[in-house]
Amino acid sequence: QVQLVESGGGLVQPGGSLRLSCAASGSIRSVNAMGWYRHAPGKERELVAIITSIDSTNYAASVKDRFTISRDNAKNTVYLQMNSLKPEDTDVYYCRVYYLSGSDRSVLSSWGQGTQVTVSS
Repeated sequence: QVQLVESGGGLVQPGGSLRLSCAASGSIRSVNAMGWYRHAPGKERELVAIITSIDSTNYAASVKDRFTISRDNAKNTVYLQMNSLKPEDTDVYYCRVYYLSGSDRSVLSSWGQGTQVTVSS
């Protein structure tokens, strides 16, 4: 069983910044990729950013040059630094962690509980 705990969401004015964190714990042998998604009601879930085990990153075009994903492998934690926030960034943000557990050879994944980010004046 793997648990993901997210933190860092909230209300911010346009142009402001927020930093999201997602810490994974439980039956983890090793963590592979870690990512952030967002999903507003009535819209499809969107990949915001992802970072691999070798720190290769990929971003949605809408957030590139404004958001930065990073990870702390010692803490099994992924971060999303969000700068120059816009009202259209308002959404529920979910982390997703891909990992190996026990003797299982399959890559598993778990989702965080979601954290609300609201950008409004």
